[in-house]
Amino acid sequence: MMFLRQYYLGCLSHASYLVGDTVSGKAAVIDPQRDVDEYLADAAANGLTITHVVETHFHADFLSGHLELADRTGAAIVFGRFAEGKAEFPIHPVDDGDVIELGDVVLEIMETPGHTPESISIVVRPEGPASTPHAVFTGDTLFIGDVGRPDLLGAIGFTADGLARQLYHSLHEKLLKLPDETLVYPAHGAGSACGKNLSTETVSTIGEQRATNYALAPMSEDEFVEAVTQGQSVAPLYFLFAAIKNRSTRELLPEEVEVRSLTLDEVQAAMADGAVVVDSRDDMAFTMGHLRGSINVGYSGRFAEYTGEVMQPGTPIVLVTEPGLEQEAAIRLARIGFDNVVGALADPLRVFVEHPEMVERLSRLTVAGFAARQREVADLVLVDIRNPGEVELGTIPGATHISLPQLLSRIDELDKEAPTVVFCAGGYRSAIASSLLRSYGFADVSDIIGGYTAWSQAQSPELTAEGAR
Repeated sequence: MMFLRQYYLGCLSHASYLVGDTVSGKAAVIDPQRDVDEYLADAAANGLTITHVVETHFHADFLSGHLELADRTGAAIVFGRFAEGKAEFPIHPVDDGDVIELGDVVLEIMETPGHTPESISIVVRPEGPASTPHAVFTGDTLFIGDVGRPDLLGAIGFTADGLARQLYHSLHEKLLKLPDETLVYPAHGAGSACGKNLSTETVSTIGEQRATNYALAPMSEDEFVEAVTQGQSVAPLYFLFAAIKNRSTRELLPEEVEVRSLTLDEVQAAMADGAVVVDSRDDMAFTMGHLRGSINVGYSGRFAEYTGEVMQPGTPIVLVTEPGLEQEAAIRLARIGFDNVVGALADPLRVFVEHPEMVERLSRLTVAGFAARQREVADLVLVDIRNPGEVELGTIPGATHISLPQLLSRIDELDKEAPTVVFCAGGYRSAIASSLLRSYGFADVSDIIGGYTAWSQAQSPELTAEGAR
């Protein structure tokens, strides 16, 4: 009998899977997250032994758990043939049409390049190799409502045009040949930077995607290339780092992640040595008071991803969290390969009260306050940190566009002494940007509460607040 379970990690919009045969007891994990205890527990509870870890490609948006699973189970690490010779660890390369037999449950490999050259999809046949497909794990090739972006590998010699053309053929000559009732299980959902139009749904069917996915609508290959290469967000700063790490032998994530408690003196010493303080409290708490020089990346949002957008990989990190969230914050960072957590400030609220000289507030403007600021300051610098697709729909007149993932690399384009206002769609990202600029010595920085959504509503009250984050 087939066992199939999806694991959805909302903070990274990442889906992984455990699939197996309860009669033979063999199972495989598809595209695992780095902390692997849940797969092991579910496998044990259902009488399964994980014999294979199948990666649909070298991921860029998270550090995959193939090494952790292989270490703890002895499972073979499976990649598409194109990955052969590109990984530092032993892999089992597979070709189009190869099968992995887990008993009656069979995984059939389908080469589907386009998002990356080595991308594969995995067709699940529950009653032997000739049985009707039950599902297909599509990785980043086919999402619900979208397809994988083909523009992430320009730095290593692959053009977006060339990969988009491969993607077109993978979709039309491979995946869309599957029966309409075949379930589609992708590696990501809404919020992922691996596409631009992903659905909040985490499972669909080939037939439903054929009918509703904009990228699968009838169009020529050239029209498809245009459709999927335009309007993509700026890739987070850490993506290339994670993609390289996923090819490398690296330190394994400990089974128990420990976070050391730090005194204020220890935090200051760490900062003097180059550490960055990441305050994961919500933006309103951060606004009321925070350690001078810290960056606000709210835990309730896409904490790891946005941290990876505003600091270089390998940067030592000191955490400030709500009580009890220190370990989970460190695990979230480890999921993108940010392992260098020095520790967490002990009892931060007490520290702030006892050392007011070390505390500052974030400057935040209402829409009315921003309008007044514009009238008062003739040379006010306005920075729109949203993604290109958001900016195309409208921006505040006079704004310079620097997407959040580009802010660190383009920070020298801005004048540290000039009064500056940053904004995003709803205020979460602008709090990150404002605190980042302050940490780099910008003297007068504010952000707009409610962001572009609030500003546009004030101009046209009938507008509704969509996508405000």
